[in-house]
Amino acid sequence: MTAFWTEADFDDHELVQLVRDRRSGLTAIIALHSTHLGPAAGGTRFWHYADAGEAMRDALRLSRGMSYKNAMAGLPMGGGKAVILAGEDKAKTPDMLAAFGDAVEALGGRYVTAEDVGIGESDMVAVSQRTDYVSGLPVSGEGAAGGDPGPFTAMGIYHGIKAAVRYKLGKDSVEGVHVAIQGTGSVGGGVARLLAKDGARLTLSDINQARAAELAEELGAQTAAPDAIMGVACDVFSPNALGAILDEDGIARLDTPIVAGGANNQLACAHHGRMLAERGILYAPDYVINAGGIISVTLEYLARRNGTPSDINEVRKRIARIPERLEEVWRKSDESGQSPDVVADRMAQELIGRG
Repeated sequence: MTAFWTEADFDDHELVQLVRDRRSGLTAIIALHSTHLGPAAGGTRFWHYADAGEAMRDALRLSRGMSYKNAMAGLPMGGGKAVILAGEDKAKTPDMLAAFGDAVEALGGRYVTAEDVGIGESDMVAVSQRTDYVSGLPVSGEGAAGGDPGPFTAMGIYHGIKAAVRYKLGKDSVEGVHVAIQGTGSVGGGVARLLAKDGARLTLSDINQARAAELAEELGAQTAAPDAIMGVACDVFSPNALGAILDEDGIARLDTPIVAGGANNQLACAHHGRMLAERGILYAPDYVINAGGIISVTLEYLARRNGTPSDINEVRKRIARIPERLEEVWRKSDESGQSPDVVADRMAQELIGRG
């Protein structure tokens, strides 16, 4: 691995910290991209990486994405991300989570963490025993915001897909619209259920094929093999698993006029957004459409810090504005001839003082 500051994904990050704790076996990377708008907020990913370079690239790209996501969602937070390098057995221990919590605490509030791939609500509760700079903790009461961000992320993507269908296809409803969904976990599964209620026609796929099949049976949907879902002829392709799937090969396989889903960093490289545009495919920038979860956990965190009730209605109002931001991006893209990802990046950069 080369020096991280020479990596293509290093973007004047304010802090990149390696965390090692011999006693617990913790190895983690915490990356703070920007604190221009407030403390750097972003989840912690627990993942086994084939090499350390992949972990560093994830931390750099995901933290930058969080800066853009929080800015475009109108949140008073900067962008950060942490990755915990799991062993091949993906063993996670209380001591490891405690050591990670101590590392977050040592940053003195510059970084606020939350759950991400491989980290759940109970893990965040464990981390919160060592630091207050944690969001996405369980909340009580039906009207309280916070807890598992997955359903809120799914709600934002659902609104974003409807906006894309309206903008590209001229349809005010998703009834009968064919959506191919890659990933049927907390987010993808939530998107599928919301679309199914509106009468969308669904094709589902997941590396856990049994999970996809079970959800398909529940919703009356079709399934596709994991290696076939990107080639399904559909109205909307919705990627809701891991990122970097939109590369030359992936884009060439697409048979859809719209890509709108919640996976982070869907574009493998910057020029792939232009490739989508050249094929006439409308792209919903991932950090704009998938902001529902961070909206929820941020409002929960701020309410807790201020000693005020967290209001789920305010979360829903902010999530309902995601289509407005997407439509602004698409309009500016049409006017300028620049692809939506470039337009969104420039809008976000201006918001964080880097325009």
